[in-house]
Amino acid sequence: MSKSNVEELLIAGGSDVTVRTKYDSLKTKEDFVAQAKEDGFDFSVEDLDAVLRESGDSFDIVGNPAKRMIWWS
Repeated sequence: MSKSNVEELLIAGGSDVTVRTKYDSLKTKEDFVAQAKEDGFDFSVEDLDAVLRESGDSFDIVGNPAKRMIWWS
């Protein structure tokens, strides 16, 4: 498990709308992490929380359609 895998996913989502849409539709951090593992990004909820805390980003969903402001470009 690794914070670098979280960062890789956030970068992938920043450059690919399909990735963003897929992950923005997930409601919980646990679902987000489970989907990430299926997609080859192995990290824990704690890793995700640490990266979001360090970057100052929030996992909260905003808007309709649902979006998160966590993606890096």
